[in-house]
Amino acid sequence: MKDGKNINLALIGCGKMGTAMLRGWLASSIENRIYILDPAGIPEDLQDYVPNPVSFFTDPAKFVSAAPAADIFIIAVKPQIMENVCRSIAKAVPRSALVLSIAAGQTITSFERRFGTAQPVVRAMPNTPASIGEGISAAVANGNVTENQKEQADAVLKSIGKTEWVDDESLLDAITAVSGSGPAYVFLLIEIMAEAGCKAGLPADLAMRLARQTVVGASALAKKETALPVSSLRQSVTSPGGTTEAALRVLMGGPMQRLFDEAIAAATARGKELGN
Repeated sequence: MKDGKNINLALIGCGKMGTAMLRGWLASSIENRIYILDPAGIPEDLQDYVPNPVSFFTDPAKFVSAAPAADIFIIAVKPQIMENVCRSIAKAVPRSALVLSIAAGQTITSFERRFGTAQPVVRAMPNTPASIGEGISAAVANGNVTENQKEQADAVLKSIGKTEWVDDESLLDAITAVSGSGPAYVFLLIEIMAEAGCKAGLPADLAMRLARQTVVGASALAKKETALPVSSLRQSVTSPGGTTEAALRVLMGGPMQRLFDEAIAAATARGKELGN
C-alpha cells in the first residue's frame, strides 16, 4: 500500500498551476511515474527538461490507449472545458483511482456524475505561490476516499506548500476567493503602494522597489512569527503619534474593509456560478 511517496500520477492540464505542481512533485521526489495530458504540448519552461518519469501526451485518445497506471488523476483544466476533458479521459480512469480536482467551482458531485458515484474524489484549491513551494491548498474529500488516498493527496498538495483540510465543501468557494485569488490582491497592493509613492514624489522605479520588498519582507515576518496574531505584528510597527498611525487612521477608517468584503463576496459568487 503506497503512502505519500512513489505515487503514480496523471496530470490532466499542464498550464501554470499544473506546471507548478509538477515541479513540486519532482523536487519532493514523491512521484514514481508521471503521465501528462495537454493538447498544447510541453510548456515552454519545461521543453529543455522533461525528466525520465514523465510521459507526455497531446492527444486524449492516445492517453486513454496508453492506459496510464496512475494512483491519482489530477484534473487541472479550466472549468469551461471540464466537461469535454473529463468525457475524453473517463475510460482511462479506474473506478478505484483518486480524482483530484484543482478547478474553481467544480463540485465533487459534478465529478461523481462524470466518473461514477463510487469514484474517490478530492476537490482542492491551491494558489500560484505553489510555483515556488509557498502555496496553500484547501481540500475536501468525498466518502469514497480512503485514508491512504487522503495521505497521497496530502503529499501531492504539500509538495507545493501547506494544506488545510475541511469537511464542508461549501467553504471551497469562499476559500477560493480568499487564498486562491488572494495573491492577485497582494500584487495589486504593491501596485497601489508604488503609485501612491509616485504621487508623494518618489521616482517610479524606486517606489516599486520599495513597495515590492516591503510586502516581501512583511510576508516573511508574518510567516516566521506565527505565534503572534497579525494584529500584534501591525501594532509593533505603529508607534503612537507616528507616521504609521497617521496612515492607518486613513486606511482603517476608510472603505478598505468594505471593499474587501465586496471583493471576496464577488469572487465567492463567481465560484458558485462556475459550478452551475
